[in-house]
Amino acid sequence: MALDSVRPKTGLGDRAAAAAGRAGRGPWRAARRRRRLPFVALGGLLVIVCVLAYAYGAAQLGDRVQVLAVARPVAAGQPITAADLKQVSAARDPGVRLVPAAQAVEVVGRTAVVPLVAGALLTPELLGDAAFPPGGQVTASVAVKPGQYPQGLAAGAKVSVYVSAVQDGGQPAPAASSTASGSTPARLSAVVLGVDLAGDGQGSTVITLLLAASDAPQLAAAPAGGVVLMQTSPVGS
Repeated sequence: MALDSVRPKTGLGDRAAAAAGRAGRGPWRAARRRRRLPFVALGGLLVIVCVLAYAYGAAQLGDRVQVLAVARPVAAGQPITAADLKQVSAARDPGVRLVPAAQAVEVVGRTAVVPLVAGALLTPELLGDAAFPPGGQVTASVAVKPGQYPQGLAAGAKVSVYVSAVQDGGQPAPAASSTASGSTPARLSAVVLGVDLAGDGQGSTVITLLLAASDAPQLAAAPAGGVVLMQTSPVGS
């Protein structure tokens, strides 16, 4: 038998069928690739958006400032004390005006426009004018003549107010000589609020003082000429 008679035959028809099968699958695969491209692009876009959102949020959280908040409830009209305030960290928001923690000294003494609840962030709109005089203090005016107060005395200066005792017969003991005579004048601390050189029209200068409420009765009881002011600190100190 010849060798050609047992050799497997590979027909041209089989080759053509295989080629046709591969050719038939080609368009479907291309179509699938084309359908996947929009989803791939959308996925990439979502990743970029998420990264940008995270970066923005991190930047906002990182841009924080120290501001003032209410530490305990404050009634409307009540003066704000240092104990009513606390410092908190808040995100910076250009649309919200918060009170920086560095302004705590300026806030103390001002009044609450509305009731303030603990934890609320302070804004300028919640703060009213400062209560005056502050709690525990009063204002008082005294008429003094040259020699009873230092020349050039101005508002804002701190002074010691020496109130002399009354001698027998109802006459005041001069403050300068009361120590020598055995009676020690009372010494009060005050802050000058105003100096009216025009005075009372009788040659006296009227000086308005801010002093402790407990010292006011003693000053009010001082006889004429029985008050001497000595400056202890310059204006603004």
